[in-house]
Amino acid sequence: MTYGTFRADPDGVQFPDPDQAERDFARMAEHGFNVVRTYTVPPRQLLDIALRHGLLVMVGLPWEQHVAFLDDPDRAAAIERRVRESVRICARHPALLAFSVGNEIPAAIVRWHGRERVEAFIARLCRAVKDEDDGALVTYVNFPTTEYLQLPFLDFCAFNVYLEREEELHAYLARLQNIADERPLVMAEIGLDSRRNGEDVQAESLSWQIRAALRAGCAGTIVFAWTDEWHRGGHDIEDWDFGLTRRDRSPKPALAAVRKAFANVPFARDVEWPRMSVVCCTHNGGRTLRETLEHLHRLEYNDVEVIVVDDGSTDDSAAIAQQFDVRLISTPNRGLSAARNTGMHAALGDVVAYIDDDAYPDPHWLHYLAATFMNTSHVGVGGPNIAPGGDGPIAHCVAHAPGGPIHVLLTDHEAEHLPGCNMAFRKSALQAVGGFDEQFRIAGDDVDICWKLQERGWTLGFNPAAVVWHHRRNSVRSFWKQQINYGRAEADLA
Repeated sequence: MTYGTFRADPDGVQFPDPDQAERDFARMAEHGFNVVRTYTVPPRQLLDIALRHGLLVMVGLPWEQHVAFLDDPDRAAAIERRVRESVRICARHPALLAFSVGNEIPAAIVRWHGRERVEAFIARLCRAVKDEDDGALVTYVNFPTTEYLQLPFLDFCAFNVYLEREEELHAYLARLQNIADERPLVMAEIGLDSRRNGEDVQAESLSWQIRAALRAGCAGTIVFAWTDEWHRGGHDIEDWDFGLTRRDRSPKPALAAVRKAFANVPFARDVEWPRMSVVCCTHNGGRTLRETLEHLHRLEYNDVEVIVVDDGSTDDSAAIAQQFDVRLISTPNRGLSAARNTGMHAALGDVVAYIDDDAYPDPHWLHYLAATFMNTSHVGVGGPNIAPGGDGPIAHCVAHAPGGPIHVLLTDHEAEHLPGCNMAFRKSALQAVGGFDEQFRIAGDDVDICWKLQERGWTLGFNPAAVVWHHRRNSVRSFWKQQINYGRAEADLA
């Protein structure tokens, strides 16, 4: 929920008095909100109030971004000094969620200075924040007209987006997810003016905006705004009403609608989900298999079975699998494609989801895959595979090297092929094309099956929230061996 900006009191504080803030934050918590976004720096007393009500605060660091701020080096230096001073006010407070080093630098200013200079200045401010509070999360709140800014140093991506048609918002969220790449995406402002559209329309619009954002895999969404009370540029703004409450804090219909929408995230509780079969194929994967199965056990999906196909392992893979609630199928070593087919034939689910024995899923992995199947005609769906931290410097380098397993997209929604560590298919479609080609013993099977499905005129979908964490090779020797195997698979594909 956004809070402010408000008319400053005689001491220059741009927030309501503590008693009013206490009442506001109590009602926010009561209605299911957990984050407050401010546009100016709050006093620590306001952070204390937020903490009492279980709220985190995303603090905006204001500066004169609507002028050509880089034309004067002294102005740029002064901005950095003020950012540092502002961070010190809130640094390390337990209610602090993140700092935003800017909000919607106008496109005309970005064009005037040039993209690279603006990117460098935002990076400079981010470094200044980290210098003052090295544990803080830092973002910059972008908007559609400057979506081209490349800001890979941000801890998460944040966008203000106001679209009043549901299909347009779905399409743009998919685009933003691809811009965000592996970082979390937060909708930093969504909303609708009830003065121009009516209070009932505002309530309806916010309901579907919240659902759309979280179905698209956003890490969160912030509603603009708590109240119609709004002060900017030295004036009270009287000609728009974006608040969920009126200026006297009486509730609009949107407050109840938003509460209901947030209570059903990321998906409604009364949905009838398809039965899913997760297949994990392993050959001497005991080093990482336990981690995979532990995380599969934590999936927040009710109707799921886990099948482990042990493809002739000589290590302790089978013994590890027997310690978990899975169906273990042991076979002679026949290669990866044969193991995938074994899992497919044994699967009882309508959808067969494949994960590698050196990967582990996000708890909502299956929900996002299933939701895509339920709302599209795609016969296959996948998501990103992200390297986890802590695997060491070689694995970190390999994660940034070319040649890793990655999805290839035709559009923001449709894939050309999906990597085997994170792919799911309708079982009927796999059976229709005869399953995986068993000449592919180590690699290449995923690309081949995707092409076979597409030759039938079927399509493959992509959901950026269907995340698995995938360990990269942590030695040069193993990475080199992987690339040789990939090369042989490419020849087989050709």
